[in-house]
Amino acid sequence: MSPFILAIDQGTTSTRAIVFDGSYHVRGVSQQEFPQHFPRSGWVEHDPEDIWRTVLETMRFALAHASVSLSDIAAIGITNQRETTILWDRETGKPIHNAIVWQDRRTADRCNALKAEGAEPGLTEKTGLLLDPYFSGTKIAWILDQVPGARARAERGELAFGTVDSFLLWRLTGGRVHATDATNASRTMLFNIRTGEWDDELLALLRVPRAILPEVKDSADDFGVTDPAIVGASIRIAGMAGDQHAATLGQACFQPGMMKSTYGTGCFALLNTGADRVVSKNRLLTTIAYRLDGRTTYALEGSIFVAGAAIQWLRDGLGLLDRADQAGPMAAKADPHQDVYLVPAFTGLGAPWWDAEARGALFGLTRGTGPDEFVRAALESVCYQTRDLLDAMRRDWARAGETVLRVDGGMVASDWTMQRLADILDAPVDRPMVLETTALGAAWLAGRQAGVWPAEEGFAASWRLNRKFLPDMASEKREAKLASWRDAVRRTLTTA
Repeated sequence: MSPFILAIDQGTTSTRAIVFDGSYHVRGVSQQEFPQHFPRSGWVEHDPEDIWRTVLETMRFALAHASVSLSDIAAIGITNQRETTILWDRETGKPIHNAIVWQDRRTADRCNALKAEGAEPGLTEKTGLLLDPYFSGTKIAWILDQVPGARARAERGELAFGTVDSFLLWRLTGGRVHATDATNASRTMLFNIRTGEWDDELLALLRVPRAILPEVKDSADDFGVTDPAIVGASIRIAGMAGDQHAATLGQACFQPGMMKSTYGTGCFALLNTGADRVVSKNRLLTTIAYRLDGRTTYALEGSIFVAGAAIQWLRDGLGLLDRADQAGPMAAKADPHQDVYLVPAFTGLGAPWWDAEARGALFGLTRGTGPDEFVRAALESVCYQTRDLLDAMRRDWARAGETVLRVDGGMVASDWTMQRLADILDAPVDRPMVLETTALGAAWLAGRQAGVWPAEEGFAASWRLNRKFLPDMASEKREAKLASWRDAVRRTLTTA
């Protein structure tokens, strides 16, 4: 059997398909962006058909780029933007509403009402999450309440819910398989991460019918085969994980104390806590890092809603740069005597603040502030937010002080940004040789399940360092910048 693995990496702003060979090298890659829809302030939607179209097209182009045919592919792994919510008709496979994206804040009032009723502590104990519109549960209920007849149809079992992985699996298998994995299930506010099952009390609380839910499998499992009429051949689908969990695996963070931070549209840091289901006292999330062979590994997670999206805003919204890769050189040219701070709360603030109503703000502007200073402030905001997460993790779990930080995502190609990250964290930052860690994690799950790639120890031995960034900023300067950042956040928050 061929060791080639095809990974589908379905992200927030684009879809990628990557063919890996048996040495974990990228043999072929294709990427397509797709439209974002913003019906109202704080609302973010995708057309699921746009997602599906880009998946099929990138799969085809990646195989052509790799000069590999479908018959050479041992298995497919899927990784996806998490929490994004889709409901579709089981008979036709057609969505009944646009996908509501993880960034969307439309259910903030519902979450606040449930908090006022005292529902959050019990929900957090079961799910490791907070009552926030970020997660899928209240999104599902919103669609069922807003689409005429949807709730009654859901109760009758005529509709299916899924995060993007489930929707793609349904489509790829011709509607034969309705399933998800434990990592994606753990992001819905409906899944008990201790028992590993959908929770009837949570379903009742959030008004979600059990009949619409997918089966929950391990992250490496048998998820069915592709429909030849759709894809062109019957290929095993053998791995699925949410994007941040897949990146944790792709970075080989298998040991407790290892941490990865992914810098894409948002920034997501996961700290492996092993079998310890650490309950955060600092408003971090407790999540399932991955589930293999029926055994659950947990993590602490900090979620930053806006990272690369801030650069995308400066590029597409304000026209301050033409390409994202110009950001690092522009930041390096910024006036060192201008202290500009961007709090990128375009869709609220994530961990450790969790303020859904906060909105973005800039501080420290002068008549001399120009594009370079704006760009530097955007890049530095990612570094400051990562520091906030790491500080919270250290307060929650003593072993976080021993953390090995491995980074990935589009932003880490910038040496300037990674050096500034090390400076603000006052800790080393390891950038791997293979930056496609999210797709690689999904590929590893599929390869492991298919028996053509090694298990954890063998895969971890293959991880290679590209560059270690060491802190090189005077402590007085670091502390002054952090104090100004914290003051900017305080001024932005709407909650006490």
